[in-house]
Amino acid sequence: MEKLIISEQDIINAVCIYISRKKQIQPEEVEVELMYDDNYGFSAEAYTYERKQVLITANLIEALRLWLDEYTNKDPLAGIKLLLDDEMGIIAEVN
Repeated sequence: MEKLIISEQDIINAVCIYISRKKQIQPEEVEVELMYDDNYGFSAEAYTYERKQVLITANLIEALRLWLDEYTNKDPLAGIKLLLDDEMGIIAEVN
């Protein structure tokens, strides 16, 4: 089975959709910055109306599951692994 690679921009889009659903706002009203730290792993900061929300890896996976379910034909319960790529930045691999 071929693995699906989700780009950094699509991960950001997924987080925007995820936050917009939780806050009942439009995805365009959310700004997201993805981060990686050797000690803490993957995370993101989401900004809505001057307020910052920190998301941990589990939140990012949950956002990607929502995105997979609604915007692709892929199984949202498939294995998702976040990776740091030298050329592509933060990406996700779906089995």
